Amino acid sequence: MRNCFQILASRIGTLALTVLLGGLLTAVMVRVSPGFLVDERELDPRLNQASRRAIQQEHAANANVLSFFAGRLKRIALHGDLGDSPSLNRPISQLLRERLPVTLQLIVIGVAGGWALAFALALPAVMCRSRWFRGIAGSLQQILLCLPAAALALLVFNVGGPVRCLLVLVVCPRVFEYVRNLLEAAYAQPHILTARAKGLGGARILMRHVLPSVAPQLTALAGVSVSMAFGAAIPVEALCDLPGIGQLAWKAATARDLPVLVAITFLVIAVTQLSNAVSDWAGWRGRQA
Repeated sequence: MRNCFQILASRIGTLALTVLLGGLLTAVMVRVSPGFLVDERELDPRLNQASRRAIQQEHAANANVLSFFAGRLKRIALHGDLGDSPSLNRPISQLLRERLPVTLQLIVIGVAGGWALAFALALPAVMCRSRWFRGIAGSLQQILLCLPAAALALLVFNVGGPVRCLLVLVVCPRVFEYVRNLLEAAYAQPHILTARAKGLGGARILMRHVLPSVAPQLTALAGVSVSMAFGAAIPVEALCDLPGIGQLAWKAATARDLPVLVAITFLVIAVTQLSNAVSDWAGWRGRQA
């Protein structure tokens, strides 16, 4: 029990430190990027001098990165307020709530579909041991691994394909080989070989013997695949015009919207760290078993 509390405390500390460092690094990178102090709103001929001065003061308030970041953390910690978006003139929390369902839908479809496709390719390759099928499945995996998520997004979008299913092609090749190796090792176990020799059905062996033995490892990989899908969702949403968190991040980056970028960085790091924590916990449980 004490080890569990120590691991939990270590994880919480790592999460807090990573979120802080990630947010600060994002703020610094945006601040030193070319054109940070330039705002296209100042080009609007309808603005008077007072409005332009207000825009300049807004940028001046964010010029000191450390002061901006400390103030942002204080505001979040004391009031739970992420602030407002200067470029969109709306509360950041509202923007995230509106766009999060789109990103969650992409992640769920990508993870579920990617795992289903990986199993559909790995099971025949293991059970049938057909060289041509293993070759085709391995070649398909390598091709998809070589294509970045942005390239897949452009390809599917240009041909009018189902862009909301794009993450399936991102997750599947990254879990296929691991799933196949786990299944091969499980089917080589003596008790499973004995069960097959006694004539037990393939579905019964899979459900009662194979999957329970590899469940901890698969759960660990599932946690990592969530962070994979989340990272790939950003270029997919930006290039395919899907109104999710990724598209918001792209718009904020082009507008040098520092508060939005810092808030999204916090969200991405938190999701990644939590996914990795679930993976580590599943792996630890598997070793204990």
